[in-house]
Formats: sequence, C-alpha cells, structure tokens
Amino acid sequence: MNSIKMVLAGTAAALAIGVQAQPLQSCHKSKWGPDDQKGALNNITPANTLEATKLVKRGKAIRMGIETNSKTPAFAPRTFSITVLTPGQEYGGSLGETKTNYNDDIIMGWVGIGSQLDGLGHIGIDGLYYNCLKGSEIVSAGGLKKLGIEHVPAIATRGVILDMVGLTGKDPVPEGTAFNRKEIEAAMKRQKIKSINKGDVVIFYTGWTKLIGKDDKRYGSVEPGLGVDGANYLASLNVAMVGADTWGLEVLPFENAKHVFNVHQILLTINGIHILENVNAEEAVKDGVYEGLFTLGPSRVTGAVQAIINPIFIY
Repeated sequence: MNSIKMVLAGTAAALAIGVQAQPLQSCHKSKWGPDDQKGALNNITPANTLEATKLVKRGKAIRMGIETNSKTPAFAPRTFSITVLTPGQEYGGSLGETKTNYNDDIIMGWVGIGSQLDGLGHIGIDGLYYNCLKGSEIVSAGGLKKLGIEHVPAIATRGVILDMVGLTGKDPVPEGTAFNRKEIEAAMKRQKIKSINKGDVVIFYTGWTKLIGKDDKRYGSVEPGLGVDGANYLASLNVAMVGADTWGLEVLPFENAKHVFNVHQILLTINGIHILENVNAEEAVKDGVYEGLFTLGPSRVTGAVQAIINPIFIY
C-alpha cells in the first residue's frame, strides 16, 4: 500500500513533534448514561423513520457502497483478499445422488476497506474511548468487549446529501479543501435544504471515488473533507451519522498537522457519532435529489471495530 505513505509520514512527523499536547479532554461521558454503547444513534426515533418515508417520491433505491476487493486502495497496512473453495468436491466431484455442488468463500483481510462504518471503538483520546471507556479494559485481540458493531441498531432515517462538487464547481473537489460551517451552510442554501435535523445522516459528495483505479496514490494519501469547525457544527445539530465518498471523511492534509484525525475524535470519541467512509451518493446527485430515506443494517459481528457496508438510499 505505497499509496498511503504520505499519510503515514505526516502522522509520524506529527507524533514526533509532540501530539501529546492534545488539546482535547480525554474523557467524554455519554448523555445517554454510563451503559450507552449506541451514541448518537439514540437520536433516531420512530418519528424520524416515519418522516423519512415521506421523502420517498420516485420509489428509487440506490446502492451507496463501492466494491471491496484486493485492489481497493486503503489506509496502510490494510489489505484484503477472498478465496473461494468447493469443499468435498475436488477434481469435479459432487455430493449425493443429486450431484449437488456448492461454493464457499473465506475473507482474509481488514474490515476497514471499501465502504465502511467506523464504530465507537475505533478512535480514542489518550487511551480513552467513547463514554470514558478505557482501552485497556475493552480492547482485546478477540474483539472489543464494549462498543462493538453488534450494538449498532437498524437504521432508517433522513439522509441529507451535501453536493460539494456543485458548490465548488470542481470534480473531484481538490484535496485539502475543508468543509466547515460556512461551506456546509452554503451547500444547504444552494440545494434549498432548510435544515439538518436531529437524527439525520449527513453525506458529503466530493467525486473523490472517481480516482479509484485511475490515481490510487492520490486517492489514498490526501482528500477533501470535514474540518474541525464543521464536525463541531454537525455535532451541535445532533446528527446520527456523518459520511463521505472519501476513504477517511476528514480533510487531508489536516488543518493542523499536529492534530492527527482530530475530526474522528470529535465525532466518535466525544459525541458518539458513527462515521461512514467511501459512501458514494453520485447517482442521487445526478438525479438532483439531496434528501431521502437512508437505511443501513451492518453485519452483527461481535466485538468488531468496523463493518463493510452497502447503505441503501431511497427517494
């Protein structure tokens, strides 16, 4: 994964400079109580789901996930491969008088490749994770003891797409372009979106996935994305999840080179807002649709930090 070396080099440099001067408070308790493991997904209520169904006008459903395979560029050292076997049927054999054949597959790789959901156990601050949970107590080689993906509920709520390609007039939006409150509100105004509401899922469209297979080095080392001010702004609106069609959601290079993945900390660790990465809204943008019913049900792998996903957007 040589295409990711720039990010790793920048991260290492920042650590060498002294990221230990972390301006963030390490411990952030959940407003939903000491046992909470869902975070801002608590903001999604039956009322949210019912209101979101009213946005379905055409009856069109689109896949927002990109393909995951061995060539999908990813943050180093992540790799991915799949092996297909035909157990007990070697050399053209079959099973029983019915001559049944079947194939099984084995995935060998990291979950954080392609379209993915970052769980609350993904990012911490100085050894502490969401709801003041200590990494030493919840992280094990056999899976997370708390904050695992299995705690993510069924999600059906309003999805809001912010077309940053349309706003900037550049496709894809250049790397290093930060989306903060000013840019978020400008995109909303341009698209005639009156508000972002409690329990919404916000997705940024940047056109970045167009680089996959064409310029993987650029794709995986830098990106346009959410800035610190933008992350705090969306958190103040009580959104449920935030995502983008980029591999890391937040702007790279970082706004402050010493603050490594600060946006991830603000969303996940401080506010319990799950992150969606490589979620592509291009088809809806081409249709001129920016609001719809967003649905997601990740695989319930016990203790998993992340999940490979394919959200469905209906409008």
